[in-house]
Amino acid sequence: MYEIDATHDPKRKSWVESANAPDADFPIQNLPFGRFRPAGSSEAFRIGVAIGDQVLDLRAAGLIDTDDMNALMDATPAERQQLRKKISEGLTLQSAKQTTWQQALVPQSACEYTVPCRVGDYTDFYTGIHHATTVGKLFRPDNPLMPNYKWVPIGYHGRASSLVVSGTTVKRPNGQTKAADAQAPTLGPSQRLDYELELGYYISQGNAQGSPIDIENAEAHLFGVGMFNDWSARDLQAWEYQPLGPFLSKNFSSTVAPWIVTMEALAPFRAPFNRAEDDPQPLPYLDGKINRKQGQIDILLEVLIQTAKMRDAGDAPVRLTRGSALDAAYWTAAQLVAHHTVNGCNLQAGDLLGSGTLSGSTADSAGSLLELTAGGKNPIQLPNGEKRTFLQNGDTLILRGWCERDGVVRIGLGEAVGTVQG
Repeated sequence: MYEIDATHDPKRKSWVESANAPDADFPIQNLPFGRFRPAGSSEAFRIGVAIGDQVLDLRAAGLIDTDDMNALMDATPAERQQLRKKISEGLTLQSAKQTTWQQALVPQSACEYTVPCRVGDYTDFYTGIHHATTVGKLFRPDNPLMPNYKWVPIGYHGRASSLVVSGTTVKRPNGQTKAADAQAPTLGPSQRLDYELELGYYISQGNAQGSPIDIENAEAHLFGVGMFNDWSARDLQAWEYQPLGPFLSKNFSSTVAPWIVTMEALAPFRAPFNRAEDDPQPLPYLDGKINRKQGQIDILLEVLIQTAKMRDAGDAPVRLTRGSALDAAYWTAAQLVAHHTVNGCNLQAGDLLGSGTLSGSTADSAGSLLELTAGGKNPIQLPNGEKRTFLQNGDTLILRGWCERDGVVRIGLGEAVGTVQG
């Protein structure tokens, strides 16, 4: 369990003034990790921590002696907590480190970023029960959820090589599609390109092959959480997904935010995990006291769109949906880790587990256009008069997440941004 300590103190302020703004994503209570370098340079990416509108270069500050993010993630929970304490104390107002650490700060606006760690393997789950139900109704109105859904965390292995960092353009994929009245499929660009609002859970220390991770120890194997957009070609998906699930409809690109918010930073925003009495209770390997007490994470989620026409007119992005991970996720991150390894599968530091689309229980909290438009039948109207069923070339999607509670400093997960290119 990650405890609330002095690093979460709402009274703690930073000598980096921008970190003290009430709406800042990266106050001193957050301290997310990422990899950066000066924009336009060919330097190697370095490990940094976001503080206000700056990045603290951890190696330049004398805090670490490596540029290997995965090695840092492979540290023990105690070692990671100690590093967080040192960073927090050094950035605190009137710290003796201010004079020297100011030289290790770089404006975020002057940086470029990459995927925050080396992702060796990526697994996408399907924890959003409202998403699964709504999408299931499109294909199976009388039986939207498959019989195994409430018993087993459903997932499939994705493609780590096509993970890209926020700001990278997303090229519209080609693939096979088949019209209902056609005799044969055709090859061409997807006409039903969609986004999926997800969270990405990053693994810290892995496990030996053949040695499952117990549910009570699963939290110790989680480094943190980041925003995640699993771009999806719905027309390719409809033709290919049986019998083995998604393939080309998913593996062309997935966008991650540049920052990983650590499990330590999320300690004040935990919530109990409960199953409805009329739902199946988790099997013993997916059930534990720690998970019951604080397995869920209270994260608010938002999706915005800015079309090419809006951008040309100088119009700001508009919100498509806003919801909560608490309202969406049927399984916790710890349960995903326990299930992934129960057969002996070995996870490694830097592995990524996607949550699956986190749609809320209301129409305005849906996590994909597939749901918002009822499979394309009900176009959404944008304020400038444009309509959308699925994404068009030039559309920019912005996924955001943040945590806020009374008596606690708000922290943000940053953004996962991508623009569709023809």
